[in-house]
Amino acid sequence: MTDYYETLGVARDATPEQIKKAYRQKARQMHPDVATEPDAGEKFKAVAEAYEVLGDERKREIYDRGGDPMGGGGFGGFNGGAGFNGGGFDFTNLVDAMFGQQSSRGPRPRVRRGQDALIRLDLELAEAAFGVTKPLRVDTAVLCPRCNGSGASRGSKPTTCATCHGQGEVTHVQRSFIGDIRTTQACPTCQGYGTVIPSPCPECSGDGRVRSSRTLSVKVPPGVTTGNRIHLASQGEVGPGGGPAGDLYVELNVLNHETYKRDGDNLEMIVRIPMTAAALGTEVEVATLEADLPDPEPDSTSVRVEVPAGTQSGTRIALDGRGVPRLRAGGRGQLVVTFLVETPRRIDDQQRELLRQLAELRDETRPEVSVQKHGRGVFGRLRDAFANQ
Repeated sequence: MTDYYETLGVARDATPEQIKKAYRQKARQMHPDVATEPDAGEKFKAVAEAYEVLGDERKREIYDRGGDPMGGGGFGGFNGGAGFNGGGFDFTNLVDAMFGQQSSRGPRPRVRRGQDALIRLDLELAEAAFGVTKPLRVDTAVLCPRCNGSGASRGSKPTTCATCHGQGEVTHVQRSFIGDIRTTQACPTCQGYGTVIPSPCPECSGDGRVRSSRTLSVKVPPGVTTGNRIHLASQGEVGPGGGPAGDLYVELNVLNHETYKRDGDNLEMIVRIPMTAAALGTEVEVATLEADLPDPEPDSTSVRVEVPAGTQSGTRIALDGRGVPRLRAGGRGQLVVTFLVETPRRIDDQQRELLRQLAELRDETRPEVSVQKHGRGVFGRLRDAFANQ
């Protein structure tokens, strides 16, 4: 008697799942359409016979007791290409075991949810910092105004497909020496819907939607930055057949500013001061980011900054509460002012004489030069700042 366990390559105590897995592997290897061995057909039938027995709990029990699980008829012979006879073997069960249960899927719905959409919105720095409501033009699919999403012209409606009789799929049977091979595919007449539209809407050609441009108002909260997204539910594309709209995601892009460089919730700016002002000390007035707002609060567009005597290039003064509002934590970051001391390039004779006298008084006519190494200190920050100006 044939050892079915050896044929499938499994142990005698193998579980049904192990037997099914082994059969799938063997069947794929031995299938006549894939294998190149001349006896592939016989090996495939042997594998199928082994699974017919071991895959059935009752037949496996009879076989393990030494009986004839095929009821005396064995596996049967080949019957004119129509399939295997004996034991009620059906080739459809064989395909199901190889590739999983092949149940009918039925027609696919015409009405489906629309796709989500992503669009980019540019913001000025002040808009991102303090929030803004901006118009946004969106080009997307909307409900067809003529058929209201049905896809059919007025006075008509979808009818049952005569090819698949509303099933949405058709089955083809091909005879082979191992039996009937059945393949199922979407109906070519109705494209799998199960219905056809005899008189499509001339506006949307039966899709139930058309392309259109519309303008939305997008509310941007204070403190956003590049890469933040705003989620607008049901503002994306309307689905086929007038289905519910997907969502719209607005990705924000904050443009560079000519004066300020943003660093998280802080703002960086460079202020140039004359050499004499740095040496003697002074007070300067600098503009704040509020100056870019269309309707700023009174006395918010500038701030006075004290410059201590002896200020060097790269000196930084941080002003609390003058930076960017924090998106979720509340409060505001700092406005960091970096001073750049400018040495005059052109001086007249009188100025040159005064500077010479100053140098003599400070004993700096022949100053000793020392080189100090810096990492990303003052000069590194200045280099980055100038690169973004």
